Amino acid sequence: MSKLTVKELEALSTKDHGKKLREDGGLIGSVRCGTSGVSVYFDWRYRFDGKVKQIAVGAWPKLSLASIRSERDRLKVEVDSGSDPTERRKAERLKVKVDQLEEIDKQQKRLDEIVAQRTKLTVQGLFEHWAEVDLVRRKDGGKEVRRMFEKDVLPKIGTLAVEDVKKGHITLVTDPLLARGVNRMAKVVFSLVRQMFRFAVDRDYIEADPTASIRKVKIGGPDTERERVLSRTEIQTLCHQLPNAKLMPQTEAAVWIVLATLCRIGELSNAKWSDIDLDNQRWRIPDTKNGKPHEVHLSDFAVEHFRKVKVLSDSNIAWVYPGRDKKKALSSKSITKQLGDRQRTSEPMKRRSKSTSALTLPGGKWGPHDLRRTGATMMTQLGVLPEVVEHCLNHIEENRTKRVYQRHTYEREMQAAWTALGKHLARQMPLHINNSADSAIRKQARTNKSLEAHKNVASETRPH
Repeated sequence: MSKLTVKELEALSTKDHGKKLREDGGLIGSVRCGTSGVSVYFDWRYRFDGKVKQIAVGAWPKLSLASIRSERDRLKVEVDSGSDPTERRKAERLKVKVDQLEEIDKQQKRLDEIVAQRTKLTVQGLFEHWAEVDLVRRKDGGKEVRRMFEKDVLPKIGTLAVEDVKKGHITLVTDPLLARGVNRMAKVVFSLVRQMFRFAVDRDYIEADPTASIRKVKIGGPDTERERVLSRTEIQTLCHQLPNAKLMPQTEAAVWIVLATLCRIGELSNAKWSDIDLDNQRWRIPDTKNGKPHEVHLSDFAVEHFRKVKVLSDSNIAWVYPGRDKKKALSSKSITKQLGDRQRTSEPMKRRSKSTSALTLPGGKWGPHDLRRTGATMMTQLGVLPEVVEHCLNHIEENRTKRVYQRHTYEREMQAAWTALGKHLARQMPLHINNSADSAIRKQARTNKSLEAHKNVASETRPH
């Protein structure tokens, strides 16, 4: 045997496949031919504890001959020191396997912990997570949804584990609402509960949505479009009823403002005086349902009722309809509730108006949105084009092509429509009713001024 050279290795061909090469010092090479060419796999043969053993030291040309010999020499030193490299490598491989198994066991335990946490997740916990991730992006930050859940959902199923919730638990929430006769509210709550559980499915907290097998139509019946439009006779009846319904003058004015402007009640309750120019008869609504600002031309009729509200307002407050604490706008539900309380067939609710039938009309129950629909219907009856009415309502054009290519603003047509509607309403309102309302407002305004003056005097005489 002699020392192998690189030239000898480079001269190898496919004909040499399987050939054994030997070199002094126990180095043995096996020639192998493959798609990538010729390779020589080297082992080192050595003796340990009286036994002949063999261990791999590298492959050429991946490693140079010098590197392969260097590895052999290193292993020889290890053997001379009394250590068997073959057994060492076996131990190292076993350690790798042990480490892998320990890591698998560690990950399994972590998975078991996650599963355990998931099974412990309650509906209350799920709601809080949903509120933090999803509801917070809603317009009111999820306040209204939280109110509904804290009232009608969480007291019933809040302590249940999410994965334990079944179809029966969902009906446990909706059935009491149906029993109270608030079918629409039952549908809304059911839809929100379904949204929350679908959120849980998306995040793998549960495998199936417990509301999935419940048809929404079974909760309070099928959805129906409201078609309530007040007739001309009902409008005139309302003129006589409102002054005697024991409403605040501002609420009474709100009825006529909604009817005359076609605004949403939420847009009115959130209105600021800074957005209203009574002299130029303009009301800019910056925050609307479709996200686009809307400008309303105020007819003389609408201006008159806004002025009635302004007479009763504190000049230091920004809101047209301030809330009870004067620091924020009135809740959009406040006016709706006041009108609804005066159309009850049952006993009055606790701490609510006793005038339960003061605003009942022959055509059935009505609310602010029905006034908006009635005003739009009146416009059409007055000859206003439906397309102009849609712009007055601030509806988005459903036809995408029209939306993109027809850019006419209809500003003059809308102004004419609001003006015509205002004149029509003014003609329907009896003069003596109007005078009576003005008298009540002037009386209320004098009272407010007197109270304000009293506050100022008290403030000046208070010792500092």
